[in-house]
Amino acid sequence: MALSVTNSLTDEREAFEPTGDEVLVYVCGLTVSDDPHLGHARLWTHADVIARWLAASGYDVRHVENFTDVNEKIAARVGERPEWDTEADVARHYIARVIEYMRGLNFRRATVYPRVSEHIPEIIELVETLIEAGHAYEANGSVYFDVTTFDDYGKLSNQQPDDLEAQGDPDERSEKRNPADFALWKAGGVAPDAIEEHAKHDHGDDHPTGQTWESPWSEGRPGWHIECSAMSMTHLDDTIDIHIGGHDLVFPHHENEIAQSEAATGQQFANYWLHTGLLQTDDEKMSSSLGNFFTVEDALEKYGPNVIRTFYLSTEYGSKQTFSEAAMAEAEERWERLERTYHAAVAACDSVDATAKAEDSDLRAAVSDTTEEFTAAMNADFNVREAMAALRSLTTAVNRHIEEAEPYDYQGLKAAIETFESLGGDVFGLQFDTETDGDVALASEVVELVLDVREAEREAGNYDRADDLRDSLADLGIEVQDSDDGPTFRFE
Repeated sequence: MALSVTNSLTDEREAFEPTGDEVLVYVCGLTVSDDPHLGHARLWTHADVIARWLAASGYDVRHVENFTDVNEKIAARVGERPEWDTEADVARHYIARVIEYMRGLNFRRATVYPRVSEHIPEIIELVETLIEAGHAYEANGSVYFDVTTFDDYGKLSNQQPDDLEAQGDPDERSEKRNPADFALWKAGGVAPDAIEEHAKHDHGDDHPTGQTWESPWSEGRPGWHIECSAMSMTHLDDTIDIHIGGHDLVFPHHENEIAQSEAATGQQFANYWLHTGLLQTDDEKMSSSLGNFFTVEDALEKYGPNVIRTFYLSTEYGSKQTFSEAAMAEAEERWERLERTYHAAVAACDSVDATAKAEDSDLRAAVSDTTEEFTAAMNADFNVREAMAALRSLTTAVNRHIEEAEPYDYQGLKAAIETFESLGGDVFGLQFDTETDGDVALASEVVELVLDVREAEREAGNYDRADDLRDSLADLGIEVQDSDDGPTFRFE
């Protein structure tokens, strides 16, 4: 079955047909004003898996994901730390954090990560094109897009310009011809009231204004929407295959991207719009502004990348997902079963009990079925939930073979291992790290020795010392549980 995707532009499932030799993918990236949270990472993970599946399907993929490093939220944090003298200093700090967490979550590197601040010339050129074509106008040094000049305005969000509320800051309304017009260029820096709205510390009377640039209309700053159009056109093309972003960006951001891009080029901006559902906690969107977020840093420390990815892969990209401790516990259990089965298959395949002529038709059929079911699921709008279910069915077949077969089917186990690595590893980005087995074994031996010492201290009546040893192990992420049969432990 060929790949089909649900296109937000038509609200229909459509056969995927790329426009050229490369599949051009643009992902609306993060505004780098704070540490990223699990809501951001959900979008990243699905974009990563989509790009991985396209590559696994034989496509050459050009994957562009931006950093928005020009924003009033970023400017509002200037001076919060001694080393944050400028908007660029704040952005640089959080870009470094995002890159660190992307690597920590085992994302493949995008083709390029453009930043708004390095594309000001392209932004200005695009605004000039829109003015010359009669789609934009200057007012008091600012430039606005006239939505009435673009007949298809509202086609993504299914809205009409006359029905829309005013876009932008209240101060802009007197400058605009139509309430729904939106800013392409804003004269001056960030206003003090905007700084105060987003500030996390008291600036006093010295409000930062953010970085500004010279333009034909004024010294000022680009509008939010024009940035993505300029970066996409610079690093991809006037028309791209897939545009990915959160569902909360459909309006106004993506609607405005379409209008300004297509008005400038006369070509369709993106053929397929894919929108990820929001991550929720208690029926609310996870967001920094609501304060109900769990940072990627904390999640990596508590759960690790494989559990986080397994959690995201339990729900299709277009659906909402709820974060909870119960959901993460379920993801942890599923990942550990998959990991245990993989390592058991490796151990069995590499043992003297695996032979060339042994054949388990059920195991080999399970390998074939898993590949077929996984492929069908991913080609059905990247249905990761069904694809993960196919992998879980393979774990059942492998475990049954290891428990019942004598001798082991070497070729069947080898095929199962390669399937775990290609589908679970290469496509889903899960890490089956066989090289750490020795380290884990050595760590377990050391913990056993510490527990022997702890038992000796308890028998000698040195209970405080015994408790100190248990607490020290806990600090290292090792949970000790006492029972009538003696202490047990597990790595958290």
